[in-house]
Amino acid sequence: MQKIVTYLWFDGRVEEALEFYTSLLPDSRVLSITNYSEVGPGSTDEIMFATFELAGQRFTIVNGNSFFEPNAAMSLCINCEDQAEIDRLWDIMTTNGGSASVAGWLTDRFGVSWQITSPRLQDMLASDDAAAVVRVTEAFMTMQKMDIAELERAFRGE
Repeated sequence: MQKIVTYLWFDGRVEEALEFYTSLLPDSRVLSITNYSEVGPGSTDEIMFATFELAGQRFTIVNGNSFFEPNAAMSLCINCEDQAEIDRLWDIMTTNGGSASVAGWLTDRFGVSWQITSPRLQDMLASDDAAAVVRVTEAFMTMQKMDIAELERAFRGE
């Protein structure tokens, strides 16, 4: 069992969110669904909790109410293998109500904040070459979606 599980608070649309999230990455699936009981506060045909895995990482959706809303103070980060994965996820997550932000950040149609990035960016930022780090930082701070080739050019000083 995973020791720490992220809970995502929703106000409805849980079934849509489960379908969307588990379609994003391999090794993703719904694990369990618990409906409200007769005591409520939702109806017995409404999901109260749903546990799912996204790329093997466990999450739980709580179908609460509008008391809490997601914000960018907490985000989920996907470390993509290549530009094709960045492009695919970015396109899927910024359509149908999602929105792009800056430096690889976006908000999906449910209001959840994500970072769609590459481990290569972290490698470049950890370089001993201070000038290269500055160039890469300047480059990614002007991007919405990460562009690995552009970051590599900035790193090399081209």
